[in-house]
Amino acid sequence: MTKSIYTKLVAIIIVLILALMAVVGAFLMRGVRNFYINEFYAQMQEAFAGADMAADLRAAADEPDAAARMTDILRANSGQLGISVGTRNYYILDGDTGAYITGSDPVAGPKLTITRNILTAIDGKEGYAVGSADDYMDVALPIRGASGSYIIYLIDNKETVSNLNAEIFSIILESMAIGLVISVLLGLLLAKTMVTPIQSLTKAAEKVAAGDFSESVENDAKDEIGVLSRTFNDMAGQLERNIEDLQNSEQMRKEFVANVSHELRTPVTSIRSYAETLCDAGGTMDAATEQRFLEVIVRESDRMTKIVQDLLTLSRFDAGSIAFDFQEFSFEQSVQDVYNAQLLEAQKRNHNFGIQFTGPIPPIRGDRARIEQVLINMISNAIKYTPDGGRIRVTAGTKGDTVWCTVRDNGIGIPKQDQNRVFERFYRVDKARSRESGGTGLGLSIAYEIVQRHDGTIALQSQKGKGTAITVTLPVGGPKHA
Repeated sequence: MTKSIYTKLVAIIIVLILALMAVVGAFLMRGVRNFYINEFYAQMQEAFAGADMAADLRAAADEPDAAARMTDILRANSGQLGISVGTRNYYILDGDTGAYITGSDPVAGPKLTITRNILTAIDGKEGYAVGSADDYMDVALPIRGASGSYIIYLIDNKETVSNLNAEIFSIILESMAIGLVISVLLGLLLAKTMVTPIQSLTKAAEKVAAGDFSESVENDAKDEIGVLSRTFNDMAGQLERNIEDLQNSEQMRKEFVANVSHELRTPVTSIRSYAETLCDAGGTMDAATEQRFLEVIVRESDRMTKIVQDLLTLSRFDAGSIAFDFQEFSFEQSVQDVYNAQLLEAQKRNHNFGIQFTGPIPPIRGDRARIEQVLINMISNAIKYTPDGGRIRVTAGTKGDTVWCTVRDNGIGIPKQDQNRVFERFYRVDKARSRESGGTGLGLSIAYEIVQRHDGTIALQSQKGKGTAITVTLPVGGPKHA
């Protein structure tokens, strides 16, 4: 491919230079020919329009030896007329028939052809007709006097212009030879300039195709190739990020499947174990123990049902099939209602549980049930993961065109390395403790999806051993798509 580009570029440059020189040469040769023809007729008109020569020729026509006298006049003005034997000659012809009488070339004179200008002169008019396609240039002037009618005839065989054009053609050929060498050198240089970055792009593209994204094309040029190089680098970077995202997604999928399997296996195993024990007992188990076993089975069934429901909810979020009921409602009242609903659970664990509003909170537009679901998750997590007798504060307020609610506790906290992953599905900092408290590891993931659908944000701040603060912020006007 590289050789092909080199060859094509060099060939194109050579053809362009040769074509340009050929066109210039053709116009130059044509211009020289036209200039010489125009110069000839301008020279003849200027010469014969002069009062002296015209008067002398008319006077000579009245003399007995008119032809000889006119010959002397023409010889005397041969310089002005550009007479040159072999190239430009003058002749004196019979004015009625155009027959040769005398002239500067006695050999060619009798062989003269009656031209258009000679016929014009026979009719008594001056013949200055230009025949650009003819291989000669001629002028015929009628002279009438007492001794008869004559025609002064000058003819040029264009040998001078032909020689000049031949010389120009020779120069053009030499120029073409030199231009050919220059064009080859320029073509190679230009081809190298253009092909080198293309080769770099090709090399980088081959590495990208092989999965190696370390190669980048360095080209700071402002031309199209420079833009292409920078676009390629951006594309390669984007492709690398997409592949990393796919790999991460695949890893998350595998972890998700493993987590789902594990989470479901635990209650299923418990249910099976207790159920088998009841079956093996064959009705001999005491009522209290049997009741306790049945309660475990029901509790584990509820837990499994909760996992499945949460998974279905997340699946609907992913598919975009969850319908939201966006209406205007009191965010302040929702916070208060959720607080009241969780108060008894907090009191059971002797928590110092309080609520505070920093000022009037305007109604907002959103799905009230979903928002309250988020608030319940935030507060219930604080209650679960704060040791008994802890301190939990629910604070809400407004800022600009948003409302916010923060749940702050002095519980166990979250290590820094885990804080960016708390919204991932099934991710739990302390898995054993989470299962003991009945958590599925999906609550914050669902809360995150709900807040995102409301064009809001949910953020977490925590310090291990000192507590956690989680804040949700929502736009007052609701999401733009609602």
